[in-house]
Amino acid sequence: MSSLKFHLSGESMTFNGKQTPLKEADFIFFGVPFDSTSTYRSGSRFAPDAIRQASINIETFSMRTGIDASDLKIYDSGNMVSKVGVKETLKAIVEVITDCIKMGKIPVMVGGEHTITLGAVEALRGGMIIIFDAHMDLRDRYPEDARISHATVSRRICEIVGDENLILLGVRAFSKEEYAYAKEKRIFFRTSEDLSKNLLKTVEDVKEKIKQAEKIWISIDMDVIDPSMAPAVGNPEPEGITTTKLLDTLKHIIDSRVVGFDLVEVSPHYDHGVTAIQAAKIILETCCLLEKIKL
Repeated sequence: MSSLKFHLSGESMTFNGKQTPLKEADFIFFGVPFDSTSTYRSGSRFAPDAIRQASINIETFSMRTGIDASDLKIYDSGNMVSKVGVKETLKAIVEVITDCIKMGKIPVMVGGEHTITLGAVEALRGGMIIIFDAHMDLRDRYPEDARISHATVSRRICEIVGDENLILLGVRAFSKEEYAYAKEKRIFFRTSEDLSKNLLKTVEDVKEKIKQAEKIWISIDMDVIDPSMAPAVGNPEPEGITTTKLLDTLKHIIDSRVVGFDLVEVSPHYDHGVTAIQAAKIILETCCLLEKIKL
């Protein structure tokens, strides 16, 4: 595992309340408490521990997969010790994700703000990136002259993997310029309405798009969920999808090419634990879906 420093507040605060030895683990869970570019509601740096706490207080049996998440082999390496700036943070993430993949483990990265996904993409250096998000995040600079931020992450990802290798799902909030850029570059995107009203058609479109992909990274921005169900996020937007729609979509598209995933943008102090519980459930179900592939 990476020589970078991590901090874990005792075994009682490990994700899922367990700790599988690193050598035996299938998944490596780690938190990135970074939210320095947040522009509306900061606080996602507190999410990893809030999600850990939620994960040990929800039932673990997955009806979608027939797997009990308590049987998953997860190693929780703790939270990455905070770096000074975004570039230092992304560099550290690249190192961790690279190590996880070299060991044959599935990295589960929990933010923190959405900017951290860029570190995972830099580590992969290829493949298809599927992002569930209310926003397109295709601005070139935001705020002011910042090229790397939570609002520009998809634009920077395109520069790494190519416009044709980005998929945006559940979007419903974007500027006129972002929409024009997405149409000009032919970026594949489907709205929250598409997922809500035409799930099977949308899933078939996604499966056709990823048909030739050798590896896939999935990023889940919790603001893709409607704020009536997940209110504690950095930039809430109405007309989102349900947690059920998200998990049903994941069930259809996850296969053996998925090398890892992240979940970001929970700002836990804006509610009383509801969003953290949703996030913990989504992570557990996603791990179960990945585990089922091996059976």
